[in-house]
Amino acid sequence: MTNQMLMEELSRISAIHAIDLGHVPASSQAVEGTYYPQFSESVRSEASQMSRHYEIFYCLEKSIRILVSVTIETAENAADWWVSSNRIPQNVKSEVDSRIQREVDSGITLRSQDELDFTTFGELSVIINSNWSIFGGVFSSRKAVEKVMANLNSLRGPIAHCSPLAEDEQLRLHLAVRDWFRLME
Repeated sequence: MTNQMLMEELSRISAIHAIDLGHVPASSQAVEGTYYPQFSESVRSEASQMSRHYEIFYCLEKSIRILVSVTIETAENAADWWVSSNRIPQNVKSEVDSRIQREVDSGITLRSQDELDFTTFGELSVIINSNWSIFGGVFSSRKAVEKVMANLNSLRGPIAHCSPLAEDEQLRLHLAVRDWFRLME
């Protein structure tokens, strides 16, 4: 977060004084300088405000994936647990396989080599719930996990789909993140 704030401040100073401080690669500067100003100021301002919420959710979702992976890998004592265990419901595996194939067929670089990175937020909740025997030692309450995950999933929509997050929902996001970490106390 501090690095992002420093980069934004350097960019602001660079723009005000029309100097290149060398903190942004030249190719990025050319693209941003050509196209970014074509977006309205209101859209750019909204994007800047939403970036904070996206960053929070990105960190949270990545940390949940790591927690799921480490917990199952430890329980299975196997790094290839996605393939070698029965921990992942078949419908989740099928959906993940389908998403991977869509990316392969599109010709773009795969987002990851880890199948867990292809799960949706809702599927992460299903995986935790389906494996409560190993996650029960991590979390204080199964119902609370379901409730917090459902709440986070609802909040994820506007963040992931480029819609502004209402003031109440911003507060709800911060509370949901606190609730998530409280589940592990």
